Amino acid sequence: MPPVSLTINGRSHGPIEVREGLSMNDFLREVLGMTGTKFGCGAAQCLSCAVIVDHADGTSSTTPTCIAPATDFDTLAIRTVEGHATNGELTPLQKSFVAHFAFQCGYCTPGFLNEGQVLLERLERAPIPRVDLERTIAEALDGHLCRCSGYVKYHQAVRDVVLADPKRFLT
Repeated sequence: MPPVSLTINGRSHGPIEVREGLSMNDFLREVLGMTGTKFGCGAAQCLSCAVIVDHADGTSSTTPTCIAPATDFDTLAIRTVEGHATNGELTPLQKSFVAHFAFQCGYCTPGFLNEGQVLLERLERAPIPRVDLERTIAEALDGHLCRCSGYVKYHQAVRDVVLADPKRFLT
């Protein structure tokens, strides 16, 4: 059984031996007891299982966990939905999701939240013209599926957080 060592939400885990082919989603949920990352479609199409991967160059991206083996995440630093709040204090994005009721059943929310966070971080590094904001948010959230069709509320929640910080966009 291959060992996996990685950093999740700033905390080191491993080396932990995992069975061959164990998905990262199952590793998070079954081995580590981190149940915030959801298993949706099992084909990396709905992205409810997406986690944030922090790259060495300071950028981040999301990646699905349902079809990726846990061994693919060896040595990586990732963030899950459990890593957003600090000391029980919700982030501005989480607060905006609540304020907009940007969830219904909540199953897809972890993926949308992680994708929204990656977008916020990207805009902090490279602001965009305000005129491009709606398209940029739509492109960022594209691919995430919501069975309850809450897309508009997710979009509005992300937009409000972007607009709350003028350093994220150019007028």
